[in-house]
Amino acid sequence: MTEPQDEATWSVAEWHGKMLIDCNGENIGKLEDVYVDVETDEPQFGTVKEGFIGHHLTFVPLSGVQIGPSDLKVTVTKEQVRDAPDLELHGEELSQADESALYHHFQQNYTPISTPSGRRLARR
Repeated sequence: MTEPQDEATWSVAEWHGKMLIDCNGENIGKLEDVYVDVETDEPQFGTVKEGFIGHHLTFVPLSGVQIGPSDLKVTVTKEQVRDAPDLELHGEELSQADESALYHHFQQNYTPISTPSGRRLARR
């Protein structure tokens, strides 16, 4: 017996390299990394490379993602991703200021939690 698509468990290892598709069916780019909530281990954001020269990583929200056999469909548009804030990574986690900027850009609720590092998202 197989699980329904929306209840499938996720595996970061299986997501790497899959194409991210926006809510209008446009290609955003291939998934590079997944950032998870450090308390729940739930995927929150993924990164894709953008640009032909001087590639940089851009964050894409993964809440509500639909998992397909070769792609992941997200709930935002390609334009929203293109306009996302440019963030510099310092290690494996994002600062609360960077997290807040991402959540606000994509119009998602952001409530910082208190962890020893003061951060919420970590790369997996």
